[in-house]
Amino acid sequence: MKRSASAVWAGGLKDGKGMISSESGVLVNARYGFTTRFGEEKGTNPEELIAAAHASCFSMALSGKLGEAQLTPDAISTQAAVTLEKTDAGFTVTAIHLTVTAKVPNATPESFMAAAEKAKAGCPISRLLGAAAKITMDAKLL
Repeated sequence: MKRSASAVWAGGLKDGKGMISSESGVLVNARYGFTTRFGEEKGTNPEELIAAAHASCFSMALSGKLGEAQLTPDAISTQAAVTLEKTDAGFTVTAIHLTVTAKVPNATPESFMAAAEKAKAGCPISRLLGAAAKITMDAKLL
């Protein structure tokens, strides 16, 4: 399976503007730029897109791990916070923190946490990002 997205950029780093689109059409010429990344201008940025990818991947992985334990979630809510820091190598994503809440009938706190830890370690986006960034998690069963 392959998925794709494209980006177009025009101008200098700080005064330029970009547009990003996804193969599915969910993103169509979504704006991104220096001020959407480091300022307050409306639009997206690479770190926000990484956070969305990680939150969605983790939520699906957690559902799968719960299913392996014969548990079906009513709801899983995941927020991913990506930390971008200036390092000696330049700006680097150094950490990602997942905040997860879930309503899972018949789950115990122990079975839920076991599934959450397995999902954190096993989701494809966690595996991709975990080699370069520290991934932490707060998970709460409702």
